[in-house]
Amino acid sequence: MSLLQKLVSMFLLFFLLLMCIIPSFFAFPPNPSATSFGAAKYVAAEGNKESEALLKWKASLDDNHSQSVLSSWVGSSPCRWLGITCDNSGRVADFSLPHFGLRGTIHSFSFSSFPNLLTLILWNNSLYGTIPSHISNLTKITQLDLSDNHFTGNIPLEIGSLQSLSNLDLSYNNLIGRIPFSIGNLRNLSLLYLWENKLSGSIPSSIGNMTMLTRLDLSTNNLSASVPREIGQLESLVGLSLSFNNLHGSLPPEMNNLTHLEILQLFTNNFTGHLPRDLCLGGLLVNFSAGYNHFSGPIPKSLRNCTSLFRFRLDWNQLTGNISEDFGLYPNLNYVDLSHNYLYGELTWKWGGFHNLASLKLSNNNISGEIPSELGKATGLQMIDLSSNLLKGTVPKELGQLKALYNLTLHNNYLFGVIPFEIQMLSQLRALNLASNNLGGSIPKKLGQCSNLLQLNLSHNKFIGSIPSEIGSLHFLGDLDLSGNLLAGEIPSQIGQLKQLETMNLSHNKLSGLIPTAFVDLVSLTAVDISYNELEGPIPKIKGFNEAPFEAFMNNSGLCGNASGLKPCTLLTSSSKVAKRKSNKIVILILVPLLGILLLLPIMVGCLYFPNRKRRERISCLGERQSPHGFVVCGHEEEILHEKIIQATNNFNFNNCIGKG
Repeated sequence: MSLLQKLVSMFLLFFLLLMCIIPSFFAFPPNPSATSFGAAKYVAAEGNKESEALLKWKASLDDNHSQSVLSSWVGSSPCRWLGITCDNSGRVADFSLPHFGLRGTIHSFSFSSFPNLLTLILWNNSLYGTIPSHISNLTKITQLDLSDNHFTGNIPLEIGSLQSLSNLDLSYNNLIGRIPFSIGNLRNLSLLYLWENKLSGSIPSSIGNMTMLTRLDLSTNNLSASVPREIGQLESLVGLSLSFNNLHGSLPPEMNNLTHLEILQLFTNNFTGHLPRDLCLGGLLVNFSAGYNHFSGPIPKSLRNCTSLFRFRLDWNQLTGNISEDFGLYPNLNYVDLSHNYLYGELTWKWGGFHNLASLKLSNNNISGEIPSELGKATGLQMIDLSSNLLKGTVPKELGQLKALYNLTLHNNYLFGVIPFEIQMLSQLRALNLASNNLGGSIPKKLGQCSNLLQLNLSHNKFIGSIPSEIGSLHFLGDLDLSGNLLAGEIPSQIGQLKQLETMNLSHNKLSGLIPTAFVDLVSLTAVDISYNELEGPIPKIKGFNEAPFEAFMNNSGLCGNASGLKPCTLLTSSSKVAKRKSNKIVILILVPLLGILLLLPIMVGCLYFPNRKRRERISCLGERQSPHGFVVCGHEEEILHEKIIQATNNFNFNNCIGKG
C-alpha cells in the first residue's frame, strides 16, 4: 500500500471515530414534558386504581340510603368525593365518613389499593361482619376508628402489623375472643379503646410494651383474671378504665408508678385487697371510681390532700376508717359516693366549704353525730343521701338554702323534731325521703309548695294530725308513703287530683271515714295499701284498687268492693250513703227536741192539774165529819192513814209525844 493510501485510510478511520464522539457532545437534553407526562400517567393510573376500589366498595353497600349518601362518588377523581382527602401527590390520604348510617361490610374494601392512607374513620355507622385480616395492608395508617358499629368476630392478629398506629378505636361493637397478644407490637399507640364489646380472657402482658399509651379503655367486656403487673410500665397513662368486667384479685403494686393518672375507673369488678397507696401522688387525679368491688382497708392517705379530685366513688366496698380524719378539703369536688362501706366518725363543718359539690352520698355506713348546719353553705348541692347511718338531732333548717337540691334522703336514722319550715323553699325538690326516724308534729302544709316532687316518703315516724289537703297540689307526685304514723281523720279528696300517682301507702294510721270518690281519677295508680286504719265503704273502681291483694285492705272498719278478699258492697252507693247520713242527721235534729217536748208535756199538765184537784178536795172536806180525835182527814185513803197513825201513837198516848208547843 502506498503512503497516500495509508493516509486516506487513517483519515477515514479518524472521521468515523469523530462521528461517533461528536453526537455525545451535541445530544439534546431530555424532554421535561415527556417526564412529567409519564409521572402524571403513573399517578393517574394509581388514582384510577383507588377510585375503582372505592366504587367497588360503594357498590357492595346494602341499602339505597348508603348509595344516596355516596352520590358524589362518580368518575375517576376521588379527591373531590365526600369523605375523601388527598395528599399533595393526589393519592388518598384520609377516608372519613363518620355518622352517615352506611350499611354493609368492609370485606370488599381493597386496603392494598391505598398505600398512602393515614386515617380511616368510619365510626357510628351500621357496618357489620368481621374486621378482615388484610386490613394489615394499611402500613402507613395512624388513626383507625371503627367504633360504634356492629362488627363481630375476633380482633385480627394482623392488626399488630399496623406499627404506625397512634389511635385505635374499636369500641362499641360486638367483638369477641381475646385481645391479641400481637397488640403489644403497636409501640407508637397513644390511644387504645376496646370498651363495650364482648372480649374475654385476660389482659395480655404485652400491653406493657406500649409505653406511649396515654389512654387505655377496656371497660364493659368479659375480661377475667387479674391485672398484669406490666401495666405499671405504662407510666405515661393519663386515663385507665377497666370497669364492668370480671377482673379479680389485688391490684399490682406496680400501679403506684402511674403518677400521671387523671382518670382511674375500676368499678363493678371483683377486686379485693387494698387500694393503691400512692394513687394521687402526682396530684393530678380528677376522676377515681372503684365502686362495686370488694376492696377493704383504709382509704389511701394520698387521697386526703388530693385537691384535684372532681369525682370520687368508692361505694359498695368494705372500706373502713374515720371519715372525720381521712377526708380532706377538696375545692373542686363535684361528686362523692362512699355509701355501703364501714366508715365511721362524724360529718364536720368542712363539708360546708365544698362549694362545687353537687352530689353527696354517704348512706349505709356507721356515721354518727348531727347533720352539720354548715352543709347549707354548699349551695351547689343537688343531691344529699345520708340514709341508714346513726345520725341524730334535727333536720337543719339551713338545708332550705340549697336552692338547687332535688333529692334529700335521710331515712333510717335517729332524727327527731319537726320538718323545718324552710323545706318549702326547696322548689326544685324531686324526692324527699325522711322515713324511719323519730320525726313528729304535723305534716307541714307548705310541702304542697314543693310542686316538683315526684316522691314523698314520711313513713314510720310519729306524725300526728290529718293529711294536709295541700298534698293534692303535688301534681307530678308518683310515689306517696305516709304509712306507720299517727295520722287521723279523713283522707283528703284533693289526693284524687294526683293523676300521675303510681304507688300510695297510707297503712298503719288512724284514718277514718270513706275513701274519697275523687280517687276514681287516680288512673296511674298501680300499687296501694290502706290497711290497718278505720276506713269503711266501697273502694274506688280503678285498677290500682281492684287488683290489690287483700292485705292492702285488712284491719279496717268495713271496706267493701271487687278486690280480693273484700265483701261485695250493698246496693247503696257511696253517694247515697252520704245522703242517708245527712238525712239521719236531720231526723236526729228533729226528733231530739220533739221527744223533749213530749216528755215535758205531761209534767206541765200535772203541774197545772194537781194543784186544782187538791184545792177542790180541801173544799169538799169542809162538809165532812171531824175525827173524834180532833183533826179532819178527807177521803177513803186518808181514813186508812188516820187509823195507822192512831195505831202507831197508841191512841195519841202522852208517852209517845215528842214535844209540846
